[in-house]
Amino acid sequence: MDKILIKDLVARGIIGINDWERETPQEILINITLYCDTRRAGEDDAIEHSVNYRTIAKKALAHAETAARFTVEALAEDLARLCLAEPNVQKVSVRVEKPGAVRFARSVGVEIERSRSENKQ
Repeated sequence: MDKILIKDLVARGIIGINDWERETPQEILINITLYCDTRRAGEDDAIEHSVNYRTIAKKALAHAETAARFTVEALAEDLARLCLAEPNVQKVSVRVEKPGAVRFARSVGVEIERSRSENKQ
């Protein structure tokens, strides 16, 4: 299956369980891999036969900046569902990280994979 990559999308939003994390937006790093069949779009050069990564990036950014989730796990689930709502996306991998959340670590986060068949349950 083909992949469309959205790498290092930076959002600023409320995320975390501590009181101080609920007050000020912080940086959230998002990486998304969309699994789909791009052959037809490659042949006819028509975006409707692929996935519009700009649209998905804008939706992901808007959601991350307004969701005010407590956990990166919940935000990752939200973003996976958002991606799977796109007709041509069959599977998605979503990584959500909080840079600087743990001392001596560049970032901490979670990476999940979800598929269209799982989304229907």
